[in-house]
Amino acid sequence: MVRSSYDKPPVLFIQFARAPVLGSVKTRLRPAISSTQALALHLQLLRRTAITLLDSGLAEVELWLSDSSHHPDITALAAKGLPTRVQSGEGLGQRMCAAISAGLSGADKVVLVGSDCPGIDSNYLKEALAELETNDVVLGPASDGGYVLIAARRCSHKLFANVNWGSEWVLQQTISNLETLGWTYSLLEVLDDIDRPEDLALLATFGMAVSDE
Repeated sequence: MVRSSYDKPPVLFIQFARAPVLGSVKTRLRPAISSTQALALHLQLLRRTAITLLDSGLAEVELWLSDSSHHPDITALAAKGLPTRVQSGEGLGQRMCAAISAGLSGADKVVLVGSDCPGIDSNYLKEALAELETNDVVLGPASDGGYVLIAARRCSHKLFANVNWGSEWVLQQTISNLETLGWTYSLLEVLDDIDRPEDLALLATFGMAVSDE
């Protein structure tokens, strides 16, 4: 359905996640945990983020997966009102740019979050939206040098150009791109992703744990 200008939503939340496929998710956590445990943890984090976004009541929410999936957990989230779309593009930057641009075609603001950060809550989302009132882009830094959230009122492929994804330089390279573009930006509180074996100790803080085999 095509929206008319008068019912265009002010905000869209986009959740980015890898499709839940055994052996292809949370690979950096192995061999500390098994492939089966990695998949279960991935789904825990994915569900937690989705429920946080939906329960916030701040915006419409879409789940963008790296590939199509008929996993029961994805089907259950769809039943809760979470539509699923498939990412497009050659690399992470292209995929995020495509998703944000698509979102901005139907909303005034887009907030894109990953699915690896259990620390994102409704207050963090509200702060991102508040900062977006006076900035073009808002970034939620991750302790590993990346970011857990990017909120935007505009998008350009130049924002994601020449970024070494997965490295400790992702945030700084993105900031450099913002400064080259001349766009205003704001940084939120630094949060932790669950990406590395040393991050597993953080799970208990959020009432989470690695499942038994």
